[in-house]
Amino acid sequence: MTEQTPAANPYGTPTTSGPEPIRSYQNRLNAVIRVLLKVPLLAPRVGKRLCVLHVVGRKSGKVYDVPVAYTRHEGDILVGTAKRPWVSNIRKGTPLAVSFGGPKRTADAEVLTDAESVVRLSEVIARDNKQWAKFNGIGLDAQGNPSKADSYQSWQQGCVIIRLSVH
Repeated sequence: MTEQTPAANPYGTPTTSGPEPIRSYQNRLNAVIRVLLKVPLLAPRVGKRLCVLHVVGRKSGKVYDVPVAYTRHEGDILVGTAKRPWVSNIRKGTPLAVSFGGPKRTADAEVLTDAESVVRLSEVIARDNKQWAKFNGIGLDAQGNPSKADSYQSWQQGCVIIRLSVH
C-alpha cells in the first residue's frame, strides 16, 4: 500500500484506539511555543525536542512557523505529524528553513507518505520520544518497543514523516 487507506491492519489489532484528534487549543499552544523558542535562555529547555519549521505557502507566499517534535536519525531530522494543510507546502527539491532555538538553517525536506516508510520511521521516533508516541496513539511494550500495529494505524489515520537533511 502506498497511500493512507482504511484497509485491514496487516500487523494485527492495535493496542490503542489511535491518536486523539488535534485539540482545539493546538493553534494557541503552538503560538506560545513559538514565542518560548525565541527566548535565548528558555529555548534550550523548552525546545529540547522541538524545532520550528518555517514553511512558505505555495500560493500565498506567507511563512508559517510550525513548532514540531523531532528525532535525530542517521544524520537526518525526522518529524512525524498529521497531514495538516501546511504539510502540502513542503516540496522535495525546495529548501526549507528550520530553527532549533537559534538562527534559521536551511534543510532539504521530503514528505514520506507510504506505509512502509511511515511505519518504520514512526517506530524510530516513538522509541526516542515517548510523549510523541503517546500523542500519536502508539503503544510501547515493557522494553520500549513500539507496536507495529499502532504505527500502521497512525499511518492509516494520516500520519506522515518529514525527513530533513539540515545544511
